[in-house]
Amino acid sequence: MAKLEEVDSSTNLQAIHDRNLKKKRMKENLTGYAIISPWLIGFLALVIGPMIASFYLSFTNYNLLSSAQWTGIDNYVNILTNDGRFRQALTVTLIFVFVSTPLKLLFALFLAMLFNTGRKGTSVFTTIYYIPSIIGGSVAIAVVWRILFGRNGAVNEFVQALGFSGVNWIGNPDTALSVLILLVVWQFGSPMIIFLAGLRQIPQELYEAAAVDGASAFTKFMKITIPLLTPVIFFNLVMQTIGAFMTFTQAYLITGGGPMDSTLFYALYLYEVAFEYLRMGYASAMAWILLVLIAGITLVFFLSSKYWVYYESEGGR
Repeated sequence: MAKLEEVDSSTNLQAIHDRNLKKKRMKENLTGYAIISPWLIGFLALVIGPMIASFYLSFTNYNLLSSAQWTGIDNYVNILTNDGRFRQALTVTLIFVFVSTPLKLLFALFLAMLFNTGRKGTSVFTTIYYIPSIIGGSVAIAVVWRILFGRNGAVNEFVQALGFSGVNWIGNPDTALSVLILLVVWQFGSPMIIFLAGLRQIPQELYEAAAVDGASAFTKFMKITIPLLTPVIFFNLVMQTIGAFMTFTQAYLITGGGPMDSTLFYALYLYEVAFEYLRMGYASAMAWILLVLIAGITLVFFLSSKYWVYYESEGGR
């Protein structure tokens, strides 16, 4: 009888302990949700909500001045089959993305390797070279860039001092896009910092062992640096590609999409359709096409990463 009472008492104590533990965990969970509630509310109200509204509007004819009228997939059909400026904007954006992004990453990696020597003063230069990434997308820098590459700007003055004739960099369809590419490549500070962090994680013993075996600097770079840096390269590639697709400020302020739509970026054309022509349904459809395009390219990067990205924890590629 005493043993049964002891068992019942032990069971009751365990049940009380479990209830208390459950209440404690629930309290902790509620506290956590309360802490992140401002972000969660903002995410639902400012991201998910507008996305749902945009998806609905992409199937309507909506101009902000009257109620939306359901049109089905007409917006998508018109964009993909009848809109020549859409094809021009898409072409310009793809050229911009796949030219500026590799150049930016190559330049960032080159400077990261220079700053990885450990010499005195490199931290100061790293900070200085990072500044363009902070201010490069600002309105002020876009205006300065427009002045620099204007017909009477500093770039033409330098070119003329060398004995060459000046070039209308912004007004020429053959050079306008190059000016914008150069501006984006100049903003290499962010990927440079990430590359520098990745380089400092590579064990120096590997380089020492390679030196003992007589490996050249190029061999060390190709056989040690690049393979061990591929996760960082992959991260920078994905982030910079997505960012390049959304470039807007530079084209809007420097060239306005001209001349002859040679710098008509996708985001700029979407802005024109939405806020100049007030075709919000059409612009929403364009936004979703851009989302699908970016998602598709990102998916290709992820699927291909298993063939060239090296993860040490997985024992190789």
